[in-house]
Amino acid sequence: MTPTKKSQGFTAEEKAAMRERAKELKASKDKAAAEKDALAQIAKMAPSDRAMAKKIHAIVKKTAPELAAKTWYGMPAYAKDDKVVCFFKAAGKFKARYATLGFSDKANLDKGEMWPTDFALKKVTPAEEKKIAALVKQAVK
Repeated sequence: MTPTKKSQGFTAEEKAAMRERAKELKASKDKAAAEKDALAQIAKMAPSDRAMAKKIHAIVKKTAPELAAKTWYGMPAYAKDDKVVCFFKAAGKFKARYATLGFSDKANLDKGEMWPTDFALKKVTPAEEKKIAALVKQAVK
């Protein structure tokens, strides 16, 4: 069988995320420096992504203060015992049409045999803030 399409490999955005992750793994940072890096990544985002990321950061800090802010593949993430529980992926990160709030397998969101782990976000209104807070609270139970 002859392949009909040659693989293009990783995109420039994917390669950049891998480089960012390699830097994160090499650096041994304290919690304050890690949070500073996460906030710096938020500051670099496009205005709509930045507004959502700031709100999510505030929600996570209020709802689950035991989670430590850090970066993960260049994205703001929140970890417990150095294991990422949730993260914000800006729409601009991989040129997507919407941002996402994602949860890792460390999050306690299990419900039956199938449950969502990523949520598309176009805007964070007060209604979404409540939903996000509930998800984060459940994730760290």
